[in-house]
Amino acid sequence: MELKTVYFENPGRENTEAVLRIVKQRAEELGINTILVASTKGNTAVRAMDVLQGLRVIIVTHVTGFRAPDTQEFTEESRKIVEDKGGIILTTAHAFAGLSRAMRHKYNMYVWGEVIADTLRIFGQGMKVACEIPLMAADSGLVSTDEDVISIAGDSRGADTAVVLRPVNTDKFFDLKVKEVLCKPHF
Repeated sequence: MELKTVYFENPGRENTEAVLRIVKQRAEELGINTILVASTKGNTAVRAMDVLQGLRVIIVTHVTGFRAPDTQEFTEESRKIVEDKGGIILTTAHAFAGLSRAMRHKYNMYVWGEVIADTLRIFGQGMKVACEIPLMAADSGLVSTDEDVISIAGDSRGADTAVVLRPVNTDKFFDLKVKEVLCKPHF
């Protein structure tokens, strides 16, 4: 089998439009209906709702308190737009962080979640997040573990990475298989 992977010259938001077009086309080719999109403030989410019309779009945000206590970075304006267009918004603990990050902050110890996250970052921040958000969505019951999805993420702002994968629950992480890398930055 021969498949196409698009490599972007640089990571970042300037790739968002291309990522969304690539995802829309591949979802149609494969008959995939569910798309996961990482979005911090909501700009990527809002754009995804326009480009990915007709697909089931689940937006995965940062956990509340990620940047500052009791603060949610995803804006209310973006939330309203996404929900009005039929999108689902998931805000939950980050699968690779949670207690692992608490241990690092308090005891300066790295535990498995942090090690796994850093290992996936070898392929780029977007790849780490694209593998993490399906775990969160599966644990929340928003995606099935017997059906492929496309997961979109990026480096800081915007989208620059997309993969086809079969979600698993966090406790089955090592059964996660990335089936296709649709696009990512060329570092």
